[in-house]
Amino acid sequence: MTVLVAEPQLHGEKDPLPSLQARLACRAGMASTTAGIANGFVQGNLAILPEKLAASFHRFCQLNPKPCPIIGMSDVGDPRIPSLGIDLDIRTDVPRYRVWRDGEVADEPTDIMAHWRDDLVAFVLGCSFSFEEALMADDLPIRHIERKVRVPMYRTNIACHPSGPFAGPMVVSMRPFKPADAIRAVQITSRFPSVHGAPVHLGHPHSIGIKDIAKPDYGDPVPVEADEIPVFWACGVTPQAVIAAAKLPFAITHAPGLMLVTDLRNKQLAVL
Repeated sequence: MTVLVAEPQLHGEKDPLPSLQARLACRAGMASTTAGIANGFVQGNLAILPEKLAASFHRFCQLNPKPCPIIGMSDVGDPRIPSLGIDLDIRTDVPRYRVWRDGEVADEPTDIMAHWRDDLVAFVLGCSFSFEEALMADDLPIRHIERKVRVPMYRTNIACHPSGPFAGPMVVSMRPFKPADAIRAVQITSRFPSVHGAPVHLGHPHSIGIKDIAKPDYGDPVPVEADEIPVFWACGVTPQAVIAAAKLPFAITHAPGLMLVTDLRNKQLAVL
């Protein structure tokens, strides 16, 4: 795992970073999609698990780096991850969470103070929102941002490599592009391996097990025009499909599309 460190910013400074402003908004009750929020800063998917499962999940992420690239990890029982932000509290700084019990969503609170335990370990996984900045900088349109909705996400028939109780299907996110733009999108996102990298599939969705592209399993549908093709990237919501498949007794994740905003810069993730 490559260790990246956020630039320091303390709560109460005169001009807080946009990323800190976003987290403060979450603490105040903001519960909307974070797509397009705090542009320039890395957003992360969240998976919080009991310590006894942490090693197996860490191995699962190592075996499945496309959907589960780790960008940060907490110490046991510690809700803070200083490498991602000095003023960051994993219990309050996500717009909406999902509390899982026996593989089912039992609650979707805006903070997890009541659910936090001393044996929990938080994993923050890279998010495709980071490479969207690079796509937009190249004038490639991002449909869900234009429409102010959550990115559409789908469970596929692509099996993840198992580790302990963690096994199940890869989840993908979709963005439609005209063919020439899709080629450019592949080139651009290939430079961001720590936030899913290049697409895993382009074109007809049936071959990866998606029956109806108008009915995503997570997020919101967006239209694919007649002159466009759907482009699919591995998605950090994959752990949620795996948690459901494993029927884990207890876990916490973010609600799909409502991410943790960190103080890392997207440009820190790019490779030449």
